[in-house]
Amino acid sequence: MSTHDDGHTIAGWVGCTIGTVGALVAGMGVTGWEPGIWLGLGIMAVALLVTWALHLAGWGKPSGPRPAGRRTFRTRDHTVREGHDNCVGCRLAGRRGARAGAVS
Repeated sequence: MSTHDDGHTIAGWVGCTIGTVGALVAGMGVTGWEPGIWLGLGIMAVALLVTWALHLAGWGKPSGPRPAGRRTFRTRDHTVREGHDNCVGCRLAGRRGARAGAVS
């Protein structure tokens, strides 16, 4: 059984789609459409925020491969409430994970 897990999640696909639209709009700005660059950058910022919100809502995944039974597209991650170890998104939201009490 393979440990390969691309992380196909709702958060990943939605964020990627919105980010791609933002890149296309920014590209139109580079080719001459004046509001394109700033509008595209704004859309890419929205993509970042939407992806983060979906991750925190449990539609993303923790770092590393998931067990084979939890790799489906529609599987919610219920461990996100405590926060994932080594996850920047969880740390920015104030969720510290299992190592919350550890002193560095």
